[in-house]
Amino acid sequence: MKNLQIIETFGHYVEQLSDTNPGRARALLKTGWQAQNLKYRFAPDKKLLWADQYLAHLMMDTMLKPLKDAKNSVLVSVFTPCELMQEAGLSPYNVEAFSCYLAASKAERAFLQTAEDCGISETLCSYHKTFIGAAQKGLLPAPRCIVYTSLACDANLLTFRELAALYDVPCFAIDVPACRVEVKRSEDDRHNLPPGENKMEAPAPWTDADVAYVADQLRDLACFLEEQTGRKIDEESLRGRIARSRRTLENYDRFQKERVDKYIPEDLVSPMYCGMTNNILLGTEEEEEYTEKLLAELDKAEPARGKRIYWMHTIPFWSQAVKDVFLLKESAQIVGCELAQVANLEHHSEDPYEEMAMRLLYNSLNGSITRRIDAGIRHAKETKADGVVWFNHWGCKHTLGGSQLAKKKFEAAGIPTLILDGDGCDRSHGGEGQTSTRLGAFLEMLGGQ
Repeated sequence: MKNLQIIETFGHYVEQLSDTNPGRARALLKTGWQAQNLKYRFAPDKKLLWADQYLAHLMMDTMLKPLKDAKNSVLVSVFTPCELMQEAGLSPYNVEAFSCYLAASKAERAFLQTAEDCGISETLCSYHKTFIGAAQKGLLPAPRCIVYTSLACDANLLTFRELAALYDVPCFAIDVPACRVEVKRSEDDRHNLPPGENKMEAPAPWTDADVAYVADQLRDLACFLEEQTGRKIDEESLRGRIARSRRTLENYDRFQKERVDKYIPEDLVSPMYCGMTNNILLGTEEEEEYTEKLLAELDKAEPARGKRIYWMHTIPFWSQAVKDVFLLKESAQIVGCELAQVANLEHHSEDPYEEMAMRLLYNSLNGSITRRIDAGIRHAKETKADGVVWFNHWGCKHTLGGSQLAKKKFEAAGIPTLILDGDGCDRSHGGEGQTSTRLGAFLEMLGGQ
């Protein structure tokens, strides 16, 4: 309770100072996060795996770098390939991650309101809206430049253009084509069914031309970053970094498959950290080390117990109702999060630019909702999940629109599914009573406590 009061007071002062003295507010935010980072380093939560204790410290380091040295940072969307930025000496400055940390500091509400007062729609994703509001107030510093993709989230198209104009910095957009859909109809039924009935939709595979189209944009991005930083990107060094990225993703994939009979204590933020670090920190030695630590701890893990839940989309880590069910509980654990497993490792190229392009094109969130659902079913089965929570994060049209189809397909695959409405960042869309009731009923249905 005392810790909650400290956080509330801290968030209140950050919000208040942002109105009158944004520089002091930023200094306070940095000081508070540095203090928390010392806690992660010297007094971590001993209930967590050592690997996850390490990850909390690594993620906080990542958050602090733009606050300490904004001019050597690059503002990015979550699925932007960051290996090129690392080679150019720039630190990732991620919109979604910063908004998560502002929400964890209980400082998001004023920034959400600021964005809305300036004309941003209430229905825009709260992660993006929080960052825009904090930038408008002057809390968050201007980066060297901005790089984003069209992948997955349509809010990217508004957010990053808005921020490029606000910060007055160069901006580079990566266009990622969504998969085409071939619609076929049975010859026998063609004349007997109304239009639109008995359609069989299958994503057409991306072509070599699609890969080349994205890879060429990434080569242009390398030139853009060299121009911004004056630093030459060495292709051999980049090749080694991309190889490290692939090893990292393979390690994490292996960990998820081998944890099936193990009890892994989980909080609500470590799966989200993985969703961030398995994207924006890919290619770093630290992220590969994290996945190696995960694998090393499997041998020491105790036998599995309790109900196992696979989580689709973002996790409302701030929700007390969700904490009551999943926070370091033996009776139920989140055994995986979709956002940490979006890469398709079946596709590979020795060319580093083509490899990054394939990672974007074959991302499970790119294209038809059925690709995303099929990936979720596969990963849930790999972890022997007892059930799935499909979290309808307010403002995410792709998630909201696909929820009923997702429930139908997951349950047809033998996996009970709960559609849970809420918001991963904005507490005002919480509905804590309903969340508690629905999660409790779902676990009871699964035979849990």
